[in-house]
Amino acid sequence: MLRRWCSFLITMLLLMACSINQPDTTSLTIAAAADLTPAFNEIGPLFTAKTGVPVVFNFGSTGQLAQQIERGAPVDIFYAANRSFIEDLEKKQIVDPSSLMVYAQGRITIWTRADSALQPQQISDLIDPAYKRIAIANPEHAPYGQAAREALERAGIWDEVQDRLVFGENVAQTLTIADTGNVEVAIVALSLSVQSNGHWVLIPAELHPDHPLLQMAGMVRSSRYPTAGRQFMEFVNGPEGRPIMEKYGFVLPAISETP
Repeated sequence: MLRRWCSFLITMLLLMACSINQPDTTSLTIAAAADLTPAFNEIGPLFTAKTGVPVVFNFGSTGQLAQQIERGAPVDIFYAANRSFIEDLEKKQIVDPSSLMVYAQGRITIWTRADSALQPQQISDLIDPAYKRIAIANPEHAPYGQAAREALERAGIWDEVQDRLVFGENVAQTLTIADTGNVEVAIVALSLSVQSNGHWVLIPAELHPDHPLLQMAGMVRSSRYPTAGRQFMEFVNGPEGRPIMEKYGFVLPAISETP
């Protein structure tokens, strides 16, 4: 009996020791629109340094990320490039309505390589046959592609350039297509343009009023770490995160603004 009791105590002590030495496995998984890549790659390490919570980002097309979350992908926070995707998930009770936040407004640009002889100054310049291939994000699921399509339509050149369009899966891939020389020009996010080596000009927001790129975030209801998740959202919209977002060209809402 004494031998069994000693064996039990030793087992319990070993389990407690393992528990004490076990590292904190808390980490946030954040699905984020591709236009956030450079900004969040800066913000993530700062947040971890302040809170000790590691962050894993999954960057991609907002529409595709929304589908993954709806199918049960293990995500804590969703940062979309268009508020409609968050609102749709909220209606399906996948996103916590109390967490919704419009965190930025994006802009689109016309982008060409720095060594290109073609440097358009306005979107109507793309009607020139010299622009044999024009890359935009796929408007079927990418908000930046939807804004690009609307801008081309409102400029009155969609029909003329439609056959020359090359679609990227998301806005970051669209920039890569142009940067590698596979197309002459691309319509991409300002946040990606400002950190590139290319030539770019801003497209007036008035050319895509139906797709104003109001970007919204929300906590996924199934998140295992809602407290850390809300800390991250506050960090992005706080004194450490906002200057980084502004550096990449995002138009930020007032801190008190709600959806």
